[in-house]
Amino acid sequence: MIRDNLDALPDYGVPDGYSIRWYQPGDEQSWCNIHVLADKYTQATSNLFVREFGSDIPMLTERQCYLFDRKEVPVGTACAWFDDQNAPSPGRVHWVAIVPEEQGKGLAKTLLSIVCHRLKKLGHKNAYLTTQTVRIPAINLYLKFGFTPAIDSERDKHIWRQLQNHLKYPIHI
Repeated sequence: MIRDNLDALPDYGVPDGYSIRWYQPGDEQSWCNIHVLADKYTQATSNLFVREFGSDIPMLTERQCYLFDRKEVPVGTACAWFDDQNAPSPGRVHWVAIVPEEQGKGLAKTLLSIVCHRLKKLGHKNAYLTTQTVRIPAINLYLKFGFTPAIDSERDKHIWRQLQNHLKYPIHI
């Protein structure tokens, strides 16, 4: 999914009782713990973390966000990422996850808002993300935030037409 620009981004604050912090060394385990609980489709491991994000601590501290509950337990994460740091590139909303017991509270809106604003602050002019068709609530959130389907083939059109019946927001194919 794509967002042609990062203007007029929704702004959802951090709800009472929660806090936000950017990556600190050692957060790799928190990232894995969140994804193990939240994502039944992907096996989150420290190897996956390194493959996706590398080990550039200054980069991670600028781009990887964590959401904590009132007990200071990490319950969500999202990343304001990119694909090619050597050329101007779209920002990438990457690896958004909220642990199941915290889902349905609007916390993903908070994380998505924060990482989209961070992408803009870091100089990205537009953004994209990837997701799976089984993630209907996530797709609805992304549509609400102004992301639109990236349709590159007849197969993509077919998939989005099938999804349309499950979405809260209309899409134009």
